[in-house]
Amino acid sequence: MTHQYVLILDFGGQYNQLIARRVRECGVYCEVKPYNKMSVEDIKQLDPVGIIFTGGPQSVYGDGAPSISSEIFELSIPVLGICYGCQLMAHTLGGKVETCVTSEYGKTETEYDTSSLLFRGIDEKAVSWMSHTDYVSEIPQGFKNTARTENCPNAAFENAERKLYGIQLHPEVNHTQNGSKILHNFLYNVCGCVGDWTMENFAETQIKEIRERVGSGKVLLGLSGGVDSSVAAALLSKAVGSQLTCIFVDHGFMRKNEGDEVEEAFKDWDINFIRVNAKNQFMSKLNGVSDPETKRKIIGEEFIRCFEAEAKKIGTVDYLVQGTIYPDIIESGTGDAAVIKSHHNVGGLPDYVDFKEIIEPLRLLFKDEVRKLGQELELSDTLVWRQPFPGPGLAIRIIGEITDEKLTILQDADWIFREEIAKAGLDRGIHQYFAVLTSMRSVGVMGDGRTYDYTLALRGVTTTDFMTADFAKIPYEVLETCASRIVNEVGNINRVVYDITTKPPATIEWE
Repeated sequence: MTHQYVLILDFGGQYNQLIARRVRECGVYCEVKPYNKMSVEDIKQLDPVGIIFTGGPQSVYGDGAPSISSEIFELSIPVLGICYGCQLMAHTLGGKVETCVTSEYGKTETEYDTSSLLFRGIDEKAVSWMSHTDYVSEIPQGFKNTARTENCPNAAFENAERKLYGIQLHPEVNHTQNGSKILHNFLYNVCGCVGDWTMENFAETQIKEIRERVGSGKVLLGLSGGVDSSVAAALLSKAVGSQLTCIFVDHGFMRKNEGDEVEEAFKDWDINFIRVNAKNQFMSKLNGVSDPETKRKIIGEEFIRCFEAEAKKIGTVDYLVQGTIYPDIIESGTGDAAVIKSHHNVGGLPDYVDFKEIIEPLRLLFKDEVRKLGQELELSDTLVWRQPFPGPGLAIRIIGEITDEKLTILQDADWIFREEIAKAGLDRGIHQYFAVLTSMRSVGVMGDGRTYDYTLALRGVTTTDFMTADFAKIPYEVLETCASRIVNEVGNINRVVYDITTKPPATIEWE
């Protein structure tokens, strides 16, 4: 890859992916690597224009704390240490790190020395996001102080001549005012970045590389209709055209009209598109099943069987395409980080499909970059901006046993909710929104008659990483319209509720 490269060394921080996303947003390519798997020689071979140390949960003076070789600071490569990374820099270079008298967590008033290249162009006083129990009590010799808070006298320090910078605050978090500007300053003012990471360049490079790799070979892709697999299909279509076969297994649990929308979106693309309408097959396997994990397992296994059956009709293929994206492959730093988010995937593609190699053309991209690539490839907005959707689909948004009646009820109600969100202009601001058909029934009254029907739950969330999420503050008048339409237009629902639980403690999906 010919792009300028920034290396992010992960010390177990919870924001490692977020740092990488912010750097990419600045037009600079970066990758996250575990600190304990990168030697000084490895770093030299990568030839980064800059290095960023992430935060981490440990104390630099504790037993078994993550550490690095001081040789890193002798490579003449700019280094930015964030939180633990800042403390590690100070500790390694002869400074002193101690436990705070008063810890800092959350929004903190911060004073900046704006003569620093790092803080050029920002306000001298602004709020930053802090999250630390330790602090740098003495900065290393040859460094100067460049930021402070009430309880952290060395909130930032630097040796501009050696291009070494340490900041206790988290610039990658939205709560830090001017945080993106601080990262931009490091990348452009200190590292000399030129901003050569664009989706146009990525698309051109990938198309060329895929053509060279595939040659005249046959390529197979399992198309779910989601953003990742759809963009992968578009990219492969541009690269190898009709050498690509896409198998779209429609298990019947997609949202209203969605299977037809996927087929319509690809009708004019130069690919072999195969749609497998397998609803009856899936429903027969799920008859009487209420447990969500059992539902997932059955759907995953059946998906594999359907895909395999169609793949065998094609015969031997040379390459199997998967829509893996960067968050799926970032290693969890020190290896002891807890799993916060589990994916609701349909299931992996079978190992016994006859192919020679796997192609993962999106493995370097974050979700927002995948969407930008889709736009660059002129993929339908319907697919580019499709809502995140679990592999098992509406099967895990129907609490309890799935029936045709329940599926129709949920598809109709969910369609109304999504339509009203779009009418209100909220569809790009809310990161995920959907309806859930609960198993609860309650008494209601319609006209002069008593009803005893289902309760429908609406869910909307805002998030930056889907590991945590806040409930979306949808205006009451929009919710009122949604509830009124759903109760009046969809049969067997007499009550609509809105889920105002954050993640954690709840998950985004209900099952």
